[in-house]
Amino acid sequence: MTEIFSAIFYQPILNLLIVIYNVIPGHDMGVAIIALTILVKIILAPLSWKQLESQKMLQDIQPKLNEIKEQYKNDKEGLARAQMQYFQEQKINPLSSCLPLLVQLPFLFAMYYVFMSGLKNDGVAELLYPFVQNPGKLNETFFGVISMTQNGNIVLAVAAAGVQYWQAKMITPKKRPPKVAGAKDEDMAAAMSQNMLLFMPVITGVMTYQFPAGLGLYWFFQTAVAIVQQYVFNMRAKNKPPHVEVIPAKR
Repeated sequence: MTEIFSAIFYQPILNLLIVIYNVIPGHDMGVAIIALTILVKIILAPLSWKQLESQKMLQDIQPKLNEIKEQYKNDKEGLARAQMQYFQEQKINPLSSCLPLLVQLPFLFAMYYVFMSGLKNDGVAELLYPFVQNPGKLNETFFGVISMTQNGNIVLAVAAAGVQYWQAKMITPKKRPPKVAGAKDEDMAAAMSQNMLLFMPVITGVMTYQFPAGLGLYWFFQTAVAIVQQYVFNMRAKNKPPHVEVIPAKR
């Protein structure tokens, strides 16, 4: 871990976790992890909301993109130009749904390192800021039952896989777009989406089982909060008209 990454992301999140741990009655590390997870999700909420808006916008214009692909199915260069023109007319950046996620990645990595190594008693004191009280020996359990530093927790693994499936189900289109003649990439994308719907929860469950329980608890609650955000966004999106489509100039 580089010193820059540690100073900007890892150390502040670790200190925030210890501050929450110090103020929680009973000094329960599991409860501190849940509180930290919710707090970080609130801080990153504007980015998450922007990502959801970008994804919705791209879904709204997908029918028109399919029409363009049909019109230029034998002209790859013309297809690229027409798509770019259409994105410009709609004032849409096709990468806009990825940018907020990229900004959040350093926070995700920092949380990962905190739960993988930061929960160990040795080495915590030297990373604390002067104004953060050293809690001494950490109570690494959740309600005195689940150790946050040990792996192999099947309950958390199943729970994390379950919410991962629920989230994937929410963002997977319920209706497949009309098939465009000769558009094999749409069929491949649809098949990949269905495979990921089952594949990602399995991977999440396996990784959660192999990693410390603290990371699994974090992953469960951050996914649960993301589901709530998605639900609220979907409810608000129902009352808004879809993105206005502009017919691209023909060649």
